[in-house]
Amino acid sequence: MQVDLDLLRSYNRSLPRYTSYPTAPHFDGGVDREQFLDEVRRRDAAEDAAPLSLYVHLPFCRQLCYYCGCHAFVTHSEDRIQRYLDHVEREIDLLADELSAERPLIQIHWGGGTPTYLTPAQIRELGAKIRDRFAVADDAEISLEADPRGLTREHVAAASDVGFNRMSVGAQTFDATVQEAIHRVQPEQLTRDAVRWARDEGFEGVNLDLIYGLPHQSLDGFEETLASVQDIDPDRIALYSYAHVPSVLEHQKLIPEDALPDPAERLTLFKTGIETLTQEAGYRFIGMDHFARPDDPLSIAQDEHTLQRNFQGYSTRAGADVYAVGVSGIHQLAPLYAQNVKDLRTYYERIEAGRLSVERGVRLTPDDHLRRRVIMDLMCNFSLAKSRIEAAFDIDFDRYFAPDLARLEPLEADGLVDARGATLDVRPPGRLLIRNVASKFDAYLHETTEARPVYSESL
Repeated sequence: MQVDLDLLRSYNRSLPRYTSYPTAPHFDGGVDREQFLDEVRRRDAAEDAAPLSLYVHLPFCRQLCYYCGCHAFVTHSEDRIQRYLDHVEREIDLLADELSAERPLIQIHWGGGTPTYLTPAQIRELGAKIRDRFAVADDAEISLEADPRGLTREHVAAASDVGFNRMSVGAQTFDATVQEAIHRVQPEQLTRDAVRWARDEGFEGVNLDLIYGLPHQSLDGFEETLASVQDIDPDRIALYSYAHVPSVLEHQKLIPEDALPDPAERLTLFKTGIETLTQEAGYRFIGMDHFARPDDPLSIAQDEHTLQRNFQGYSTRAGADVYAVGVSGIHQLAPLYAQNVKDLRTYYERIEAGRLSVERGVRLTPDDHLRRRVIMDLMCNFSLAKSRIEAAFDIDFDRYFAPDLARLEPLEADGLVDARGATLDVRPPGRLLIRNVASKFDAYLHETTEARPVYSESL
């Protein structure tokens, strides 16, 4: 994949990542706990009840990484971690009590924070709890995020014992100077060990997370990291752009702004990453920041137009109701999104009172459903058939979206999209700018408001 720097530079904007639509800043309290429960029960009673997907948020870390934008807490207290786990297990009971034991659980993901900050015994305990309360499908995709620092072979074995078959390993960078600047010193061998243990334990897939745009990150150092990644040979790679928003994330003030690559340098890093991974290493660009081997389930799902996008990124398991346990977790049902409370004290109080911890959300309007379909088709498939949208929603596509298509005209003039025929196609140069394309259909983004949410730059 060739990268045109001038084109990228002209379209670099602060835009949503579209892990949902409407996006999280618009979860305005329109869905409370009782409304959420009503919808859970309604969907569970349906004859064609959807399969289940479960996200578990484990927010604790051993130390603070200065770049981090996750909802996480630093602790060294074993008691604090165990208290949280006890409440998560009680929350699993509360949720499972509302769901039919016959519905298959086809996907599980543990995120954080640092899931592997748990002990091997705690991994086994929580994994067994999930299997005790849900009908985990034999072919379920079960993944967790791992920090090589503090990770042992016993952690990986414990995860394998309770059914994990995919692991995402946080590498970020192998440049020692950059690691010091972001407060994440991680010798390369630790990452190599983590990947080797996962493969030895029979994990079906291993992902490596990388970040570009970090302080003191040079092109030479980044190329050395990419060379090491190619040698490690993961099944998937996530290449994230560092979003420096110290006005939102106080701890990012610990990163000196004058050490960050300037906009031109950031784009050069991005170009190098894209071209190296696709042209030299043989990965397929899935979209946004995800790369996969051509025979990986992500690539196959994209070819079959079954690829999905949710708060965990791209997913191969379509049509599931996504439930979340733990602080800040987000539920995704067809008619609504709902988010759990973010502070631990309130979370504990609600679970101890025998209540789920949902505090806010949004119920989709007919227009939201339509636009979500359009945006997700573009984000996942880089194309959509107008006739399929028309048939599903009983509209005339070009007429309904006339203002949105008008906003696409400059992108069409630059060769990024073709919207004039029976399909709306994102051309190869536009695939790197898919957030820009999708954003033209975001009704909330184009509303006139005094204050707008802070989004990361598109590159």
